[in-house]
Amino acid sequence: MTYRDTPRTDSLSNTLRQNIETLRERRRRERESASFEQKLAQRITDFAGSMRFVYLHVALYGFWIVANLGWIPGLNPWDPSFVVLAMIASVEAIFLSTFILITQNRMSIADDRRAELDLQVGLLAEQEITKLVQLVAEISRRLGVENADGPDVEEMKQLVAPGEVLDAIEEGEKEELAD
Repeated sequence: MTYRDTPRTDSLSNTLRQNIETLRERRRRERESASFEQKLAQRITDFAGSMRFVYLHVALYGFWIVANLGWIPGLNPWDPSFVVLAMIASVEAIFLSTFILITQNRMSIADDRRAELDLQVGLLAEQEITKLVQLVAEISRRLGVENADGPDVEEMKQLVAPGEVLDAIEEGEKEELAD
């Protein structure tokens, strides 16, 4: 059974509902705080990434090509070498790529913020879980539970130092580049 097959119930906790609403509100504020230029770039990027854009270009460029090949009776070709068409397409490509880069930069900033939030929540969860493991281990020790102080438990009771983890990751990346 997949999640799609699961009957829909109203089982979301209030905390989850509040978190979802908080994220929606944040996205709404981000959209509203965008400058006119950013909003315009987003609209153009959205349109350029649609099938309407493709259909429009097939129609316009198709008409241009057919007309300038002289296939439409009574219509004189105005760009028989297609130089003007090539220039228009090139200028359009320059502007479209610029609009897409503007939109991607804005999205990248939002992604960086979310990644920072994920990191902070993950670090907080790690600290909380470590503290819980320490407390459960101490309770187990006092109650005389066997195997409560195994090497794996002792390892889990150690706080993770994010700086050391990042240093180890960077060292591994340096070694990979050296190979």
